[in-house]
Amino acid sequence: MYSVTENCVVIEIKKSKFIACLFPVTTEEEVNRFLEKVKVDHPGATHYCYAYIIGSKQKCSDDHEPHGTAGAPILNVLIKRKLDYVLCVVVRYFGGIKLGAGGLVRAYSNATSQVLESTSIVELIPSYLITVTVSYEENKSFSSLVKSYSILETSYDDKIRYRLEIPRDDISLFRNYSVQITESRYMKKTTL
Repeated sequence: MYSVTENCVVIEIKKSKFIACLFPVTTEEEVNRFLEKVKVDHPGATHYCYAYIIGSKQKCSDDHEPHGTAGAPILNVLIKRKLDYVLCVVVRYFGGIKLGAGGLVRAYSNATSQVLESTSIVELIPSYLITVTVSYEENKSFSSLVKSYSILETSYDDKIRYRLEIPRDDISLFRNYSVQITESRYMKKTTL
């Protein structure tokens, strides 16, 4: 499963300006915040068409373009690229020349493809946020185990408490320690 880094590109087709913007998202609230941000950043546009995929949720909007000519083409490109946790918004400033239904489909698909070509695609790895508590004695061997993972926080009291992000496949390495799983999510592994 793959997602994206934030990015925008501008293309012009028959005097209409299309601004395609990508955002990594994990919730519908984030989608709404980014949609509002795009409207503030690009005021007075004719259309703000978008599509997003968050796990099993998919949604798209033509924003008053003819039905099926904007949101669905954006969504189709995202699906073909096997992306998840992604929002693509394509802003259109109408240039005075009508593109027709086929032209709109091509324009929105092309804008989405171009922004994807110019962004970093990252692999998403299922992971857990965990808290591990170890004694100072155990820490000698434990610290060498955790140095290859993302350590989010360390606290020192009567015992040492680590807050880590661990790929799900690696969780069994921690079975000998006191582990509390606090959240399941996806971590970005590599840039492709």
